[in-house]
Amino acid sequence: MDVGTVRALGTPDGQALLRSLPPYDETSVIGLQDRLRRDGHPPDLVAAALTQQRLRARAVAKFGEFASDMLYTPDGLEQASRLEVAATHAGRFYNASLATVHDLGCGIGSDAVAMSALGVTVRGVDIDPVTAAVADSNLRPWPDSRAREGMAEEFEAPRDPLRSRVGVWLDPARRVPGHTGRHGRIKRVFRLDEIRPTWEFVLQVATAVPATGAKLSPSMPHDAVPLGAEAQWTSFGGEVLECAVWWGPLAYTPGRTARILMPHASPVEVDERMCEPDPPVVESPTSIGAWLYEPDRAVTQAGLLGAVTAATLGSEVERGLGYVLSDAEVDVPFARRYAVLESMPFTVRTLRAWLAQHGVTGLTIKKRGVRLDDDELRRELRIGRKAGDGAQATVILTRVAGRQTVLVVEPA
Repeated sequence: MDVGTVRALGTPDGQALLRSLPPYDETSVIGLQDRLRRDGHPPDLVAAALTQQRLRARAVAKFGEFASDMLYTPDGLEQASRLEVAATHAGRFYNASLATVHDLGCGIGSDAVAMSALGVTVRGVDIDPVTAAVADSNLRPWPDSRAREGMAEEFEAPRDPLRSRVGVWLDPARRVPGHTGRHGRIKRVFRLDEIRPTWEFVLQVATAVPATGAKLSPSMPHDAVPLGAEAQWTSFGGEVLECAVWWGPLAYTPGRTARILMPHASPVEVDERMCEPDPPVVESPTSIGAWLYEPDRAVTQAGLLGAVTAATLGSEVERGLGYVLSDAEVDVPFARRYAVLESMPFTVRTLRAWLAQHGVTGLTIKKRGVRLDDDELRRELRIGRKAGDGAQATVILTRVAGRQTVLVVEPA
């Protein structure tokens, strides 16, 4: 797809063509393509429209009912902030009473759309001309907001950004163009010194424009968080999606925070003020409590396990592993609780005997701090992935006070 095709899809005729398409069905694509061509639609426009039909079906998982109102590129859809996360970003800029936000590396414009919907004017740029054209088309309901082809490094800060109520949102590229992994996707980078524009440029912008935010990888090093800024790790449905760094009026709680998003639930936030300064660890494998708590991964990535030990009066199984054991039964909104039914030193032979004794045929395996191949372990345990007629069990393989341990647990 080229810029001209994107613009054609954005015209009234192009929009009418997209609206006329039925729900995506892979088995009917060829027949639908032939029919549209017979109706007189140009072949390149038909191909682009059918691609959008397929991408819109995928986009429902990220954008819900709004998926059918946007255009996409395959990479742009994969990289875009999902609706709930984009709304979180936009809310910070809106609450700071900013009039204009420069979205440097706007992608297909999911964040720009969320900001524009709140009344913030967005000036988006993206280095890829097709992606920039897609973003500009997605911004068409808000005429004051636009996106264009350009480089983030060309941004010039206003002389008085506070008085002019200007903010900046950066989404540095964390992928290597022209390089794909084994699954055919563009290769990702995780080191802070590999992003483009550079981390140094991001810091320069944050110095020039106090109201600056940047979307970064969840692997953001804790010691790289700038003094006075807020680094917030965000998860959705248990998957950590990003670490966003906020400066100036956009930083609500300086330091490391976590934001946990779940479908049809209110957000949960955790910060360093909720943490024990030095979270305790289990001192002996024999001192295993009645309950095990598994923190949300955003909490773990943000290094906020102390909030879990403080809330549960518990101890981490071993430094850095994240599981917390406690005798206290507490509802913690940022951790899942399991009842510990049994514990034993881990060997394949011991676990296999226990499973046979209890007639277990369906097994859920969770592990942390123990390097094992799940499929090989299941073969050695003589148990498959699918449940049979026997009992079900969940086991956690981890280290407790330095020893490999099996915890048989049940979700609370």
